[in-house]
Amino acid sequence: MLNGLRRLQKRWSQLGKPRRFKAWGNSRVYLVAIGLTGVIAGLRSVGLFQAVELAAVDQLFRLRPLEAIDQRITIISISDQDINQIGSWPIPDAILAEVLKEIKSHQPRAIGLDLYRELPVYPGQAALNRVFETTPNLIGIQKIADDTSRGVQAPPLLLQQQQVGFNNVVVDPDGTVRRAVLFWETQEGHSESFALKLALLYLKQEGVTPSDRHGYLRLGGQTFGRLRPDDGSYVNADTGGYQIFANPRGPAHRFHHVALQAVLDGSVSPELLRDRIVLIGSTAVSLRDFFYTSYSSGINRTTQPISGVELHANFISQILSAALDRRPLLRVLPDPIEVGWIFVWSWLGAAVSWRVRSPAHAAILVLVASATLAGGCYLVFLHGWWIPLIPPMVALVGSTIAITGYLAHQKEELKKSKEFLNSIINTIPDPVFVKNRHHRWIVLNDAFCRLIGHPLEQLLDRSESNFFPAAQTQQFWQQDDLTFRYGEKQETEEEFTDARGVTYRVATKRSLHRDAAGNVFLVGVIRDITQRKQLEDELRRTAEELVRSNAELRQVENRLRYMALYDTLTGLPNRELLYERLHHALQNTHEHHQLVAVLFLDLDGFKQVNDTYGHLMGDLLLKAVAQRLTRCLRGSDTVARLGGDEFVVLLPAIPTTQDVARVAEKILQTLSQSFALEGYTIPMSTSIGISLYQDDRGSIETLLQEADLAMYQAKQMGKNCYQFAVLKKDEG
Repeated sequence: MLNGLRRLQKRWSQLGKPRRFKAWGNSRVYLVAIGLTGVIAGLRSVGLFQAVELAAVDQLFRLRPLEAIDQRITIISISDQDINQIGSWPIPDAILAEVLKEIKSHQPRAIGLDLYRELPVYPGQAALNRVFETTPNLIGIQKIADDTSRGVQAPPLLLQQQQVGFNNVVVDPDGTVRRAVLFWETQEGHSESFALKLALLYLKQEGVTPSDRHGYLRLGGQTFGRLRPDDGSYVNADTGGYQIFANPRGPAHRFHHVALQAVLDGSVSPELLRDRIVLIGSTAVSLRDFFYTSYSSGINRTTQPISGVELHANFISQILSAALDRRPLLRVLPDPIEVGWIFVWSWLGAAVSWRVRSPAHAAILVLVASATLAGGCYLVFLHGWWIPLIPPMVALVGSTIAITGYLAHQKEELKKSKEFLNSIINTIPDPVFVKNRHHRWIVLNDAFCRLIGHPLEQLLDRSESNFFPAAQTQQFWQQDDLTFRYGEKQETEEEFTDARGVTYRVATKRSLHRDAAGNVFLVGVIRDITQRKQLEDELRRTAEELVRSNAELRQVENRLRYMALYDTLTGLPNRELLYERLHHALQNTHEHHQLVAVLFLDLDGFKQVNDTYGHLMGDLLLKAVAQRLTRCLRGSDTVARLGGDEFVVLLPAIPTTQDVARVAEKILQTLSQSFALEGYTIPMSTSIGISLYQDDRGSIETLLQEADLAMYQAKQMGKNCYQFAVLKKDEG
């Protein structure tokens, strides 16, 4: 047996301290989650996920319910048909002046001219300039020079009147517009965008004016946060100027469109122009003024792109809706929180895989978690939050794969460990079992099977609950759980009933062990202690009987001592105990030079009480006298009965003779009060003889004799009084 145990110990000697096993699974989960989070965060920081994350947010836009058409904006669209009817492009100044005057006649709040007019287009320049001069709510466009173009100047007259906004658009590397620019700093100074200029004109009539809040634009209680280079899924994005996330209302045709020819014909409903922002821009396919937005479908671009004028309409609508309707602006999480968000899903995938330990079940749960993640991202997106979807999903799946692969390796190692353990423990004569974390037997030796009374095939992958009574099962489960929980070696005693109905008492040693793959086992070695416990029980019963006998002997001894030292009638000390205490008091007198007084009491007329009321009444009287004497003296004093109606009071360590006299007077006063016994009132008194002792060598007998003589002198003096006697020195 010892050799087998040594081999077993050698197998697991490198496994470390068992206390760490309980947390080992959790630490593995955290290590995988932290490591994978770091890898994903690193890949994300170099832009690996940017394209797919942008595609994901585009999909969220497309899944979002379409919003109603914004009634505050109308677009005067210039189509290919309008150009053909006019007969030239650009539109001559005369026709454009006519269009502007017609729109102006319907009193719009603002007019946006999304057409370049760097140079005049004859004829009609003078007429157009007169319109520019007399229309303060007209905003023209310019294109600020950047890395991709030289720029286009605005109409000089509008530029002079500061009625110009830039129409530059920021396009992502995949050709999609997902950002809007509100301000731009140029050499000429601070410039506002075409959309912002028009929105501010509209908001001014609503009583909303722009303000600054910690360097950010604020309109109507809504703060327009400035885009940073690494916000959202962007990595080192060019965020020059004052950029915000674009939040379009939907795909193309989400605004009222009026054909240019309808304006020239005067057939436009005034309600489409009055008190609105009216935009004039090209929708002609031949002019190619189109942009892709998040609502343009991804790779194949099958959805119609949006025209430039409608793109600016979306920017304007976004500003108006945020300031007036509290429509949420698109917001993102700070970088540390985004990393924490990725970690949570990485940990979840690892924890789920570690918990279920089944690839099929783990795959189902990961699919559910992925759907939950996507649904959660969609719900918060509806409220204006863009939180990462792809990185946490990659983290979720990646941690699941990592843990699943590890568990597969662990399972193979477990199989090898079982085979090795089986070859060892069968050489051990004591019953040995090995359990997994589910409290199931995975390895058993032959001795264990014989003890339980069941074959190995019935026991493997089962637990005590399949074979033992409920109380015994609970006891085994609790002890195993303590070992798994704290990892400490322990030895406990239990009972179990085998297959034949025989109940054993056993001692079980438990310890935790781990193989190279991290599989944790509980190894138990059982020793039958039934006979030993029976002997211990018999010894315990014998010891209990001896203790009980000793207690009875002590009670008898105490009773005999009481009978030898105390008066059976009154419970007072008798002559023997009085002599002991008197001897002790005299010794203390030699040491401390204090008085010792002995008061000899004899009841006056006690014989007459016996003759008149009977001896039973006399006994009751003696008990009552004893109680009164005890109550009127100190706790250190002794009241003894010598016999009959004779009592002795011992006063040790009393200071003076006067104190003795006061005690005697107190006794006389106490006993002179009548006794009420059995319905009779019995008068009583006593005579007291007092002897004193101090620094003398007289004997106890002499002291008592002198007190006795003094008592008789008191009786001769008329009773109910006391008399002192002087103790003579004992020559011997």
